[in-house]
Amino acid sequence: MSETLIAARGLSTGYGEMAVVREVDLHVDAGEVVALIGANGAGKTTTLLTLAGELTPLAGHVEFLGSETTAPMHTRCRSGLGYVTEERSVIMGLSVADNLRLADVAPGVAYGLFPELERLAGRTAGLCSGGEQQMLSLARALGRQPKVLLADELSLGLAPLIVTRLLEAVRDAADERGVGVLLVEQHVRQALKIADRVYLMERGRIVLDGTADQVRGQLDEIEAAYLSGVQ
Repeated sequence: MSETLIAARGLSTGYGEMAVVREVDLHVDAGEVVALIGANGAGKTTTLLTLAGELTPLAGHVEFLGSETTAPMHTRCRSGLGYVTEERSVIMGLSVADNLRLADVAPGVAYGLFPELERLAGRTAGLCSGGEQQMLSLARALGRQPKVLLADELSLGLAPLIVTRLLEAVRDAADERGVGVLLVEQHVRQALKIADRVYLMERGRIVLDGTADQVRGQLDEIEAAYLSGVQ
């Protein structure tokens, strides 16, 4: 039986006293990629922020590495959580090499994930392309050998070839190192190519879950009912 690395149990969460996410149950096991999909405003990012420790649950709880936790994000990150936010997780004024150094990621590890970063080592991150910045973001997260990776919209605004590279790196981390991945992804069909399981969120609630194959088989109906405007 697979080990559950992160989970939400009866989770309601939001901003102030207003619940945006209500009574959510989900889990991510070691070595699997789980896609969290839904239209804009469904509550996906709010869910990730709460799992990461940036938001405090209004009800229910988060479990991390087998135990209920209320620890802040920096503590969870020290314990094995990686989080790639919707905004590029790089320091724009620092070079690529300094971004890796600040994240305590060995250059060889990062370049093994994305070889093109090596020739960019001396370039200021803010002068890199969007795809290069996102490769750097993901290299910073995966290079720290996390047990769990939360990834929010890796593909936002990027060319399909770059999206494929990023998602393949995520899949490899799950397969080769047993990382548990929760992936929020606007390119639903791309996400389903690498996901093991899927949760569909609508208006702050999980309305459907299943294997990627099950969801793929009814994706036309799901898109028509729930994913207006999502590719």
